[in-house]
Amino acid sequence: QVQLVESGGGLVQPGGSLRLSCATSKKIFTFMSMSWYRQAPGQQRELVASMTGGGTTIYASSVRGRFALSTDGAENTLYLDLNTLKPDDTAIYYCQARDSEMEYWGQGTQVTVSS
Repeated sequence: QVQLVESGGGLVQPGGSLRLSCATSKKIFTFMSMSWYRQAPGQQRELVASMTGGGTTIYASSVRGRFALSTDGAENTLYLDLNTLKPDDTAIYYCQARDSEMEYWGQGTQVTVSS
């Protein structure tokens, strides 16, 4: 059973930064991809950033240049660094992993950008 556990959300002022973490029960490279999604109130869930098993990354145009994916040395944790945050970044952020059989989701972590 694959488990994904997110952490690192919180309240931050506009222009501030946060680091989100997604701890996995499997090595990241064993997945076809790992991604961060977000869902704002009343909005559909949207892709924020994604990393393939080979390390290729893609970002939504709304966050490109502000957000960055990385992994830890043990390759069990996927990070999302959120910089120059805006109120529009307020959402629940979810970690997702996909292998050849299934996709897995974490429980989500709340990010609130407000002064």
